[in-house]
Amino acid sequence: MSTGTLPTQPSPDATAETLIEFPDNRLLIDLCGEYDRNLAEIEQKLGVQILRRGNQLAVFGDELPRQDAVEVLRALYDRLEAGRTVERGDVDRELRMGNGAAAAPAESEAPDGGQLDMFPSGRVEIKTRKKLVEPRTEAQKAYVKSLYANELCFGIGPAGTGKTYLAVAVGVNMFIEGHVDRIILARPAVEAGEKLGYLPGDMKEKVDPYMQPLYDALNDFLPGKQTAKLIEEKRIEIAPLAFMRGRTLANAFVVLDEAQNATSMQMKMFLTRLGEGSRMVVTGDRSQVDLPRGVTSGLHDAERLLKPISGIAFNYFTAKDVVRHPLVAAIIEAYDADNPA
Repeated sequence: MSTGTLPTQPSPDATAETLIEFPDNRLLIDLCGEYDRNLAEIEQKLGVQILRRGNQLAVFGDELPRQDAVEVLRALYDRLEAGRTVERGDVDRELRMGNGAAAAPAESEAPDGGQLDMFPSGRVEIKTRKKLVEPRTEAQKAYVKSLYANELCFGIGPAGTGKTYLAVAVGVNMFIEGHVDRIILARPAVEAGEKLGYLPGDMKEKVDPYMQPLYDALNDFLPGKQTAKLIEEKRIEIAPLAFMRGRTLANAFVVLDEAQNATSMQMKMFLTRLGEGSRMVVTGDRSQVDLPRGVTSGLHDAERLLKPISGIAFNYFTAKDVVRHPLVAAIIEAYDADNPA
């Protein structure tokens, strides 16, 4: 049965064929996905045609894309044999990165070689209470390695590239592994000018709308009851950036999200909260600054001033690293083309 031949594809009889046999037919069903959607995704992205014949898959197409498709299919089957699932994100990761868990990482502007050797096998993955998180692009993989290797790390790039999501995942992992005692997540509440007293409700009700993306990320990695208990015990804190003033954050994993909306003074205040045994991550998108006209973004100043300092890592993402809906990457590229940096 065909999995949706592309209109531009020649018929199978007119192209070269590679035949792959899979010993376990049950795993092959999982590999193909519901209604063969995984095969259809590989066909669309690589320009090949895949036909299923019993416990075999026949791949048709030009030599290089055909070889790529075979590598992706074998990697996904190996994953199933190891007892893991194959979701849409796993197919996307293999298509983006190839059979390359140990491939060379994307370039980041800081030496990699930190205190925690988290990936002795070469496979980059983050274990949390609810799920195993794996980077889906080379830039994401380099970023995760950098988060473990450096006490202060910046993730800069467009929306949808996993900057905050991966940082929170690493924070949860380091917390449950005992490397830190607390997780602290902060965001500038720029829409209210940090003057939250005018909003109705108690303090939690005032700030929660601004913090919701951080709650969403946490809930992906920790059971809801555990998250609520840890917040109640102050072992997880989610607060506006202004609430960090005057504190020293020791033995904590600290994330500043949407850092492009911090002023230069706020950024300096935040960065100087770093205490013993802590790790700090700053994420932001330079194209989405919501500060008043004429106010310099603290992310811009930090990038300019701190790059020469050893031990501070800067990791960059582009539209190619967007892991949301494919249209998000196209939208970002369109805006970037219209307003080049």
